[in-house]
Amino acid sequence: MRERLRLAVPNKGRMVEPSLRLLHDAGLVFDEHDRSLVARVQNYDLDILFVRTNDIIEFVRDGVADLGITGLDLLSETGVELRQVRQLGFGRCRLTAAVPNDSTSQSIDDLAGLRVATAHPNTTRAYFAERGVPVDIIPISGAVEVAPRLGLAEAIVDLVSTGSTMVMNGLRPIGDVLASEAVLVADPAADLERGDALEAIDTMLSAVIAARGRKYLMMNAPASQLEELEALLPALESPTIIPLAHSGMIAIHSVVGSDDVWSLLPRLKAAGASGILVLPIEKIVA
Repeated sequence: MRERLRLAVPNKGRMVEPSLRLLHDAGLVFDEHDRSLVARVQNYDLDILFVRTNDIIEFVRDGVADLGITGLDLLSETGVELRQVRQLGFGRCRLTAAVPNDSTSQSIDDLAGLRVATAHPNTTRAYFAERGVPVDIIPISGAVEVAPRLGLAEAIVDLVSTGSTMVMNGLRPIGDVLASEAVLVADPAADLERGDALEAIDTMLSAVIAARGRKYLMMNAPASQLEELEALLPALESPTIIPLAHSGMIAIHSVVGSDDVWSLLPRLKAAGASGILVLPIEKIVA
């Protein structure tokens, strides 16, 4: 058994930067270079392997890497059974069915009997089979959006994030086949032999992911307003209440969702809160 764990991450593409940022934010210290294949983490028994995105699942399945960061769409397409340790909150996209703007098809069921071009034939074939919609799958490796224009297919199934590429090619979506995002996957053998070590890596990453979606609020308020203010604060468990030097005054500390902050602040002020501080959170270990 190797002394150091191995984590495979993409070396190119849209998942590289958020993957590296997550690892650095978790406190892992390492240097990455364009031409390096392996980065040695200086403060933990972990090596980062930089490999082609399409090879990460194979690396993990074969035990070359103990963990890997890949996309749910790739995992679905390969059909490889790996434990999905955690969804990582970035790289979100959709595998979407689309047709030309002048098509009469309005839903996925309307594609029965038609040709569907896709770079994800296995996932697409399984999806249509599960729905009982007979289609002719046309596998192509790239430029999926132009398939209807070239007469290769009447519809496509392709990955989209904003959908702008489809619009530019005169296509409109009619349904989603799969929702995808980056996930941390584990080698089944490593899961059995080094479960505690893998759990430690997961804890590091999950603490960062949990913190990214929350803010820490601190405020002063009259003690008489505690019940009303507490009702506004959905903390992890309950807000922290600290008596202040001035009689009848308290400090309230709480954790709230980042998306809720700006709608929450006016209501807190109206309920008597003052001196409100909004602070970032580095990590949350549940």
